[in-house]
Amino acid sequence: MKRLHATLDAERRARGLSWSELANEINKPFESTPSIPISVATIRDMSSKSSVTGAVVLQVLRWLRRTPESFLAGHEDAPPKAEEALPDPGPPLILRFDTRALYAALETERSDRGLTWKQIACELPGFTASMLTNLSTGPLIGFPRVMMLTQWLRRPAASFVRGRAR
Repeated sequence: MKRLHATLDAERRARGLSWSELANEINKPFESTPSIPISVATIRDMSSKSSVTGAVVLQVLRWLRRTPESFLAGHEDAPPKAEEALPDPGPPLILRFDTRALYAALETERSDRGLTWKQIACELPGFTASMLTNLSTGPLIGFPRVMMLTQWLRRPAASFVRGRAR
C-alpha cells in the first residue's frame, strides 16, 4: 500500500494536482453512475492502511495506468505482461473484483488438488476457510489481500476484474 500511495502521490505532484483534483480525476469516469465517489481522504490516506477496498485500488490503478502486479515485491521493474492489463470497460463503468469468479477459480483449484478450504487457508496467511468460501456471495475484497489469492492461483488479477455500473 505504501508503494502504491507513493507512486500515486508522485504522479499527482508531477501533474500539479491537489488531492481534491486527483480525487475528481479518479472519479470522473463514473460520475454519471449511482456509485458513491471515492473520497479525498480515502485516496490521500491509503498509505496509512494495511488494506484498502479493492474497488478503490482498481480506480487508482486505472488512473495510473498500472497493473496490480506492478506493486508486488519483485515485480517493480518487470515490464507488464499483456494479460495483467486491467480492462477498459468505458467511462460509465467502475472496475470491480469479481469475487464470484475468484471463488469459482479457487473451488476448481481446491477440487483439482484434493484440498479442503481449511488446507487452502493454511497456505494463505490471514485467511480463514470461511473468508474464502464467503467470496461466493461477497461483492468486496481488500487489496493487497486479493493479490495473495491471484498469486496462489497463478493468474493475473485482471482475469478477475470486471466493469460494473456501480
